[in-house]
Amino acid sequence: MAETKLNKYVLETAVFTCGAVVMIYELVGSRVLGPYFGTSIFVWTGLIGVILGSLSLGYFFGGKLADKKPNIEILSGLILLSAVFICLTLFIKDPLLTVLQKNFADIKVGSVLASLIIFLPASILLGMVSPYAAKIRIVDVSKSGSAVGNLSAISTLGSIVGTFLSGFYLIPHFGTNNLLIILCAVLTVVSLLLTVDHFLKIKLAALVVIGLCWISVRGVNAAWAKNGFIDVDTAYNRIWIYVYKDDAGKTVRRMSVNNENHSSMYLDSDELVNEYTKYYHLAAHFNPNFKKTAMLGGAGYSFPKDFLLKYPSSTMDVVEIDPMVTELAREYFNLQDSPRLTIKHQDGRVFLNTTQEKYDVIFGDAFSSHYSLPYQLTTEEAVQKHYDILNDGGVAIVNIVSAIDGDRGLFLRAEYATYKKIFPQVYLFPVNQPDDGTSVQNIMLVAVKSSKRTSFQDSDPTLDSFLKHLWTKEVKDNVPILTDDFAPVDYYIGKAI
Repeated sequence: MAETKLNKYVLETAVFTCGAVVMIYELVGSRVLGPYFGTSIFVWTGLIGVILGSLSLGYFFGGKLADKKPNIEILSGLILLSAVFICLTLFIKDPLLTVLQKNFADIKVGSVLASLIIFLPASILLGMVSPYAAKIRIVDVSKSGSAVGNLSAISTLGSIVGTFLSGFYLIPHFGTNNLLIILCAVLTVVSLLLTVDHFLKIKLAALVVIGLCWISVRGVNAAWAKNGFIDVDTAYNRIWIYVYKDDAGKTVRRMSVNNENHSSMYLDSDELVNEYTKYYHLAAHFNPNFKKTAMLGGAGYSFPKDFLLKYPSSTMDVVEIDPMVTELAREYFNLQDSPRLTIKHQDGRVFLNTTQEKYDVIFGDAFSSHYSLPYQLTTEEAVQKHYDILNDGGVAIVNIVSAIDGDRGLFLRAEYATYKKIFPQVYLFPVNQPDDGTSVQNIMLVAVKSSKRTSFQDSDPTLDSFLKHLWTKEVKDNVPILTDDFAPVDYYIGKAI
C-alpha cells in the first residue's frame, strides 16, 4: 500500500504536527476574538465547542474519504488546504469581527458565529488528518488496532505539546498575526514532506505568499508603531496602545486590554483622564490618616502615579497579574520607580490569600471589563480577605461597571450584598449619572471596616462633590451573594451588556 512508500516516521510527524496546530490555533483563537468579544467563559465555551464539533466532523469525513481513496497525495492536499484556510483567517478576522460585534449585542451569539465562520473550515480539515493517516498506515488488518491507537496517541501528544508551547511561549513571543502565519508555513512544509512531486508549484507558491504575509505584517506593525499604535500579545491579554484627541481637544494615550479602555493618560498634563479614578481620593475622606495602601489592577498605572504625587507620606503596593502590562506602562505611560511604590506580579486573589501585610486602604480596579471579569475577586471569600488585611477603620474602594436596578444591575447588587455581609458600612457612588439606577456606568463601592458612622460632607470641595454622588435610594436585596462555589459573574455582566 501507499504506506510502504513513505519515509519512516513522516506520517507520524504529520499527525503529531497537525495535533499541535489544532491546539495552537484554538488558543490563538481566544486572542482573535478577545478584542471584540472578550475572553469570558461564554467566549471560551463557544470557541471550544466549535473546535470540538469541527474535529468531530473532520474525524467522520476523514474516515469516509479514507475508505474510498486512501493515498498520501490526498492527505497532503488536506493539510495544504488547512493551511490556506488558516491564512484566510489572517485577512478576514478583523473586518468580520467588526461587523459581528456591531450587529450582535449578545456576545454568546456573536462569538459562536465568529468561531463558526473563522475556525470551522480549517479545524474540520485538521480533524480529517488522523483517521485518514490511520487508513494509510494500516497494512495488516490484524494490527489495525495498534496502528489506530499509535496514531491517536501521537496526535494527542502533539495537542499536548501545542497547548503548552503556545500558552507558555509562542503567543507571548510572536503575537496573533505572526503566529497564524507560522502555522500556515508549518502545515505547508508538512504537506511538502508528505509528497514533494504533487501540487509542488502550489505549495511553493503558498510558501512565497506566506513569506510575503510575514513581511507585510511586520511592515504594517512597524507603520502602526511609528504612528503611535502598539499591538502586543502578552501571556494574559491582547493589548492595544494608541493616541487620540478627546472632546476637549487634548491628546490622550490609551491602553486598551482586549479592546476595552483600561487606562488613559494626557500627554501634556498629570491630570487623571478617567473620571472614576478621581473617586479613589475618597480614601482621604473615609480614612484621612491612611499611610499604607494596596491596589488590585495596574494597567497604565494612572491612579498609582497620581497617588504618589498627592500623598508624599504614603505608600502603595500595586498587584498586577501581567508583567508585560507593567513594562508597557514604563515605556508608554511614564511609570517611574519609587521607594513608595511596590509592584507585585501575581493574581489578585493569590495576593489576598497569601499576603501578611496590613493596609489602611485597598483600591480595586480589576472589575472594569465588560467581557472578562475575574470572578475570584468578587466572592464572599475574597471580600473576607479584604476585610482581614485592612486595619481597623480601613476602607476598600472598588470600581464596578454596572447599573444598579433591573437585570443590568444584577452584578452590582450581588457584589453589594456580598460586601454588606462582611463590612459594617457599604456605600455606592455612581460617577456619571448619580440619580440614574438604570444606566450602566462606573460605580464606586466604598466599604468601611468600622461601625462609626461617617459624615458625607468634606471641607475639600472636590471630595465634597464626589460625596454628593452618594446613592441614597434603595438597593434591592434580590440577588444572592457571590461565593467561590456560586459566582455567575459572566452571566450577570452579560445582562449589563
